[in-house]
Amino acid sequence: MDRHTLSNGRLGAAIKADGAELCSLTLDGRDLLWQAGPEWPRHAPVLFPIVGRLKDDTLRHQGRTYRMTQHGFARDRRFAWEEHTATLCRLSLSDDAQTRALYPFAFRLELMFELDADGLTIRHRITNPGDEALPASLGVHPAFLWPLREGVPKEAHELLFDADESAPIRRVDGGLLLPQPEPTPVEGRRLPLTEGLFTRDAVILDRPASRSVRYGAPGTPAITVSWEGFNELGIWSKPTGAPFLCIEPWHGHASPAGFDGEFADKPGLLHLAPGATRELSYRVAVG
Repeated sequence: MDRHTLSNGRLGAAIKADGAELCSLTLDGRDLLWQAGPEWPRHAPVLFPIVGRLKDDTLRHQGRTYRMTQHGFARDRRFAWEEHTATLCRLSLSDDAQTRALYPFAFRLELMFELDADGLTIRHRITNPGDEALPASLGVHPAFLWPLREGVPKEAHELLFDADESAPIRRVDGGLLLPQPEPTPVEGRRLPLTEGLFTRDAVILDRPASRSVRYGAPGTPAITVSWEGFNELGIWSKPTGAPFLCIEPWHGHASPAGFDGEFADKPGLLHLAPGATRELSYRVAVG
């Protein structure tokens, strides 16, 4: 089965086996998710076992090097279906010879999508079935339409956080985290959205005070993204008129520009002891 559709009458969602990727989220039959056009050929990829880029796309572990490209391999692997009903589905991915050629660790990654009357909850469970510590990052990358409705100006949209976001933000250059933070563009709880915000790539809140953010504009549906277990938040679009906005909870981030040490020492990773499990989740509520 290539994909499975969830529906409760008001809301619908479709999930692909390839990448365990959410590829549709509809309200009364109208999609709110970017449909993988030529500007960016994805919908909502899963970022694992890294978020962002490693220096020289190289992972170092115990004297060996492995080639690991941006955002890792999970988004390009086919997951196995474990369960599927009208409003829930669960998929899994485990290490194999192909993943170990890129990432020399045992892992099991499960995703569960559950639709209710008001939104979609996506739970990610990482388990370490190996006999050494598992270092990893996990991120999500859902792309919503921007504008959310035809005829509504992009500049009418905003993000409204659930707490003031006065802390400095981070940026990347060449995919790597710059050392110096910079002043936040968030005005209290509000971030006005313009294409110019992304001329220097993503806006990264590496220590957000908020656990949720509301996205919308007058005359459009309101989308609230909330998260548990994720430590950072990326906000991204292309500065070239691309009609989507990504709201991305992360646990982990790109390598600092000067970092080329052991992967296990990379800042931002989660570390799972043998036999341990970690769950991270996010929810998209539609008003």
